[in-house]
Amino acid sequence: MPHALKLLPLALSPLLAAQTAWQATPSFPFGTSPWAITRPAQARMPFTVAGRAGAIFGQGDGSFEAWIFPAKIASHFRITAELADYPIPIELPEYAASVEVNPDHTTLTYSHAAFTVKQHMFSGTAGPVVFFEIASVRPLTLTFRFTPEMLRMWPAPNFGLPNAEWVKEGASGYYILHTDNKDFSGYIGIPGAVPGILAPYQERPRTRPLELKLSFDPKTQSKQFFPLMMATSAAQLLDLSKAWPGQYRQTADYYAHFFDRRLTAETPDASFNLALRWAELAIDQAQVRFHDETGLVAGYYSSADSARPGFGWFFGRDTLFSLYAVHSYGDFSLSRHALEFLLRRQRDDGKIMHEFSQTADLVDWKATPYFYASADSTPLLVMTMWDYVRSSGDVDFLRAHWSAVKKAWAFTRAHDSDGDGIYENTEGTGWVESWPPGMPHQEIYLAALDRQSCSAMASLSALMHEPELEAAAHSQAESIGAKIASEYFDTERQFYAFSRDADGTLDRTATIFPSVAWWDGSFELPHAEKMFERWVSPEFSTDWGLRDVSRVSSIYDPMSYHQGSVWPLYTGWTALAEYRAGRPFAGYAHLMQNAGMTFSQDLGAVTELLSGEFFQPFGRSSSHQLWSSAMVLTPALRGLFGIEADALRHILRVHPQLPAAWETAALKNVTVGAATFDLHFRKHDDKLLIEASSIDPQPLCLTAGADCVPATARIHQLELNLPAFEVDPPHALPPVGSSTVSAKILSESETGFEIEGLAGSAVALNVRFVGPPVQVSGASLEGGELIVRFPAGEGYQRATVRFTFN
Repeated sequence: MPHALKLLPLALSPLLAAQTAWQATPSFPFGTSPWAITRPAQARMPFTVAGRAGAIFGQGDGSFEAWIFPAKIASHFRITAELADYPIPIELPEYAASVEVNPDHTTLTYSHAAFTVKQHMFSGTAGPVVFFEIASVRPLTLTFRFTPEMLRMWPAPNFGLPNAEWVKEGASGYYILHTDNKDFSGYIGIPGAVPGILAPYQERPRTRPLELKLSFDPKTQSKQFFPLMMATSAAQLLDLSKAWPGQYRQTADYYAHFFDRRLTAETPDASFNLALRWAELAIDQAQVRFHDETGLVAGYYSSADSARPGFGWFFGRDTLFSLYAVHSYGDFSLSRHALEFLLRRQRDDGKIMHEFSQTADLVDWKATPYFYASADSTPLLVMTMWDYVRSSGDVDFLRAHWSAVKKAWAFTRAHDSDGDGIYENTEGTGWVESWPPGMPHQEIYLAALDRQSCSAMASLSALMHEPELEAAAHSQAESIGAKIASEYFDTERQFYAFSRDADGTLDRTATIFPSVAWWDGSFELPHAEKMFERWVSPEFSTDWGLRDVSRVSSIYDPMSYHQGSVWPLYTGWTALAEYRAGRPFAGYAHLMQNAGMTFSQDLGAVTELLSGEFFQPFGRSSSHQLWSSAMVLTPALRGLFGIEADALRHILRVHPQLPAAWETAALKNVTVGAATFDLHFRKHDDKLLIEASSIDPQPLCLTAGADCVPATARIHQLELNLPAFEVDPPHALPPVGSSTVSAKILSESETGFEIEGLAGSAVALNVRFVGPPVQVSGASLEGGELIVRFPAGEGYQRATVRFTFN
C-alpha cells in the first residue's frame, strides 16, 4: 500500500450500525481557576497538558503534538483562517496572543481584529481533547493542518507512515489513520469539518499534512464548541463525541477539589504560595496509567521527530526522590501506587528498577540496558519506604512489602568489592553517566545514600521487631558515616571529594554531590563549613540555581549534562542541606530560585536543566520535570518551614527558618498520619509563635526537636526564640540570557554575615531585628533596608557585615 493519502469508500470503514449524530457541542460555562497562570504567547515557549491516559505537548504559537499513551497520534497542528470578503489567508500562529494554564485545562488565544479563536486543551480519562471556541464578525473558514504520526513510544516497533482514509459521518466525518498493522490505527476529527487536501491514488506520492476544514457562521454557531478528538477505534471516537463534556467536567471537578486535603501555604509571598500549589499539581500530572497500574514518569517535553516525549518513561530514582515531597503534602495514595509500581519490577536479587518504557511490555525490556542501569534506586527505595511509613503511620503497607525491602537492602550489602562496607557504583551508575577522568568506583553521592539507607533500615527493622537486623543496619550506618568522613574529606581544601577509587585514590573535583548527605535528616558531614561557603558563592551558585561542578574545575563545561550545568534537582538538594545546617539565608535564595522556575518556561512546571553560564534551559531540557517540581516542595516544607511528621508516635517536629519579610505564615492540611492540622506562624518581638489546630481533638507532640509525650487537644502551641537578626538575600530570577550578577550571602553568625557582590556595586537587603543594633559595620541602614556596598576591583568582592547589640 503506497504511503499517500487516499479516499476510500465508506463501505470499508468499521462503523457500527447504531450511532449518534457527529456534531458540534453546545457551549457550556467553565471558568478560570484561582491558580491560573497567564502570560503573552511566545512561539518557542512550551506548554504541557498531561493526564493519566494521554497528553498534549505544544509551543506558544499553538502548534502541538497529541499522545494517547503510549502512542503519538499526530503532530504539527497549525491553523489557517480565511475570512469572508477578506482576500488573504491568515496564519493563526502569527496571532497567538496569550497562554493561560489552569490545573484542568490550558487555553491559547489567537487574536485578530476580526475574530478570536480560543484553543482549549485538556486530558481526560480517554486522553486529550482540544475544543475550539470561535467569535468572529464575519463568516470564517478554519483549516486545521496536522501530520499523522501513529508512532508507539520508543523502543516499541512501528509500522510505517500512516495512510489516511476519510469516513463520512453525516455532513461531516473523520480520518482513520491506517498503519501496516491492522490492529493499530488512529481516528481523528472535528464534528462539522470536512477534508481538505486528499490526494487520489493516481497522484504521484508526496507527503502532505492532513487538513480539516471547518466553516463557521457567527450568526448560528457562536454558542458552540468544536472539539478535535482522537481515539484508537471508531466506536471510541464516536462515544467521545458525546462523552467529552462529561470528561471535562470530571477533570475540572477533580482539580477544583484537589487541595481540599493536600497541603497549601498562605504567606505574604503570593507567587511562592502559587509555586507550591503548582508543584503538587505538576507531580500529580506525571501519573500515567499502565494497564491496571499507575506510575510516575520522569518528565515531559515535545518529542519532535523522535518517539519519546521528554523523559516520558517510568523512572525509579526520579519517583523515589519525588515521593519525599508527596509525603510532605499528604498524598499517601499516590505514594503507595508509585512504590508498588517499582516493587512489582524488583529484580530477583533485590535490585530496584531505574527505567521502564510505556511500551516495555511490547519488547524484551530485560534485554535493554535501561531497566536496572542505576545503582541508586535500590538504597533510595529503603529510604523512601521509611519516610512513607514515618509520615503516614501505615505499618501494614510495610508489612506487606517487608520481604522486598529486606531484599533491596541485602542487595546493597552484597555489592562491596573492595571490602570497605560501602555500596559501590559497580552495580550501575551512581549519579553521573559520564565523567571525563573516568567513571567512578564509588561516588560520595552513592555512599551518602547508602549511609541514609542503613539508618532507614534500622528504623524499619525496629518496627518489624527484628532486633538483630536493626542492630546490624544501625552498626553499618555508623561505620559508613565514619568512613565517609575520614576517607572522603580533603583537609587541604576543606571539601569532600567527588569519588574514591578501589585503591583509595580520591577524585578531588569539587562538586555539589556531597549535599545529598543531608537529604533525609539522619546524617550530615562534619567539617563542612567551607564547603557550604563555596556552594553559595559564585563558584557554584548562579542566579538561577546551582552548578553541579565548580566553575574553576578543569572539567567545567556549562553546556554538559553532568559537568557544570544547573539542575533544579541539585538546587533543591543543596537548599535543604543549607536549611538543615542552619544556613537559612543561602537556603532561602536557592529555594526561591526553584520556585521562580514555575513561571519561567513551561508554566506551572519546573524544567530539567539549564546552562551553567546563562539563564536559559537546554534545548532538550524536559520542561515539565517531575523531580524539579518536587524540589520546590521538599526544601520549602522540610527546610524553610522545617516540618517533619512522625505519625508512628504522633510527633510533629517544627523548626521554621522563615524569611525576614514574613511576620506571619500558615500551612493548611499538614498531615501526621490520618490526622490533619493547620499550622499558623506569627512573629512577636523575639518569639516565633506556632499553633497547630485540628477540627477535632487529636493526639500530638508539637516540638522543635526533642521527643515529648503527645497530648490530645484541638489546639497545640509552641514558642521558639527568634535570632537577633534575619536577612533576605536577593533571589529574583534574572532576565533570560543573563549571567550571574546577584550578591551571595556566604555565611552567617549571631552577630553578622559574610557577603559577596560584584565589584563597585551595592545591594539592598530586607532585614528584621529583634532589637535595633547599637552599631552596624560593613553596611548602612537606610529607610528600613540594609545597604551593602562592595569595594572596587574585578569580579566578585567580599564584605563583612557586623551588628553590635545591647
